[in-house]
Amino acid sequence: MNIALTGSSGFIGSHVLTELVAHGHEVTALVRSENDADAVAAQGARPAVVDLYDQAAVVNVLVGLDGSIHTASPGDATSAELDSSVADAVIEAYSGSGKPHIQISGLWVYGTNMDITEDAPHNAPPLVAWKEAIERRLLSAEGLRAIVPVSGSAYGDAGGGMPGLLLGSPRDDAGNLIMIGEGRQHWVTVHVADLADFFRRALEQDSAQGYYAIGNGLASTVAELTEAAAVAVGAPGAVPGSDGEARSRLGDYFAEVLLLDQGTQANRAREELGWKPSHLGLIEEFRTGSYQR
Repeated sequence: MNIALTGSSGFIGSHVLTELVAHGHEVTALVRSENDADAVAAQGARPAVVDLYDQAAVVNVLVGLDGSIHTASPGDATSAELDSSVADAVIEAYSGSGKPHIQISGLWVYGTNMDITEDAPHNAPPLVAWKEAIERRLLSAEGLRAIVPVSGSAYGDAGGGMPGLLLGSPRDDAGNLIMIGEGRQHWVTVHVADLADFFRRALEQDSAQGYYAIGNGLASTVAELTEAAAVAVGAPGAVPGSDGEARSRLGDYFAEVLLLDQGTQANRAREELGWKPSHLGLIEEFRTGSYQR
């Protein structure tokens, strides 16, 4: 297949690119600049310099390809506008074709829930409340095989936003890392290579469609994760913080999603696609793997 990929130079997108190329697929990487074009070409993709907010230009790239994957995100107030623009382009290009489109989402949209399944009600905090309407628009488009992996936080290969946040935690007077909140909340995580493996499987399996909750099933507490992060950075340990400290440090909206208590077994992905996470959990990655400093 020849697949359009956004975000190919990002943490998740670059691993999806590697996974697809390794399994014989061609990748047309939609990038913002010639510098990005050179980088993705070195990874085996064919670059297409295009503005993702330019719906007509994106449609022009998509129509000649076999499917698309959207992982790009500015991570700011324009994220909703970008996702909406890409979704509209995909619907215009692929409606009625049966072609696949994968649009990444995140488990935060379900709110606090220790047993998240694809049928769980959305209870999204304000930071991510805009996602559902865009995803539903894609999922309801006629003749489009839309797939929405609703993923836990990606980690691995010394990267990822959540690992970086824990490794860079502020310290108390004794040098201990300060947890986000009291540390009792559980976070769903997934190794970025396992997440990329899901993307490929969903792309290749014609029956794959709709929402898929994605996580490695470990659901460690923030206390456990921060204590392991302390090992990676050579701190003596980790101590509980408070909700107030987290909100002061990170802002109300971001702290709210990091204080959510969540878990999932990702049974649909396992049962329907044969997906099986195979990499170290984040605690072990912190203690013995790629984050060691």
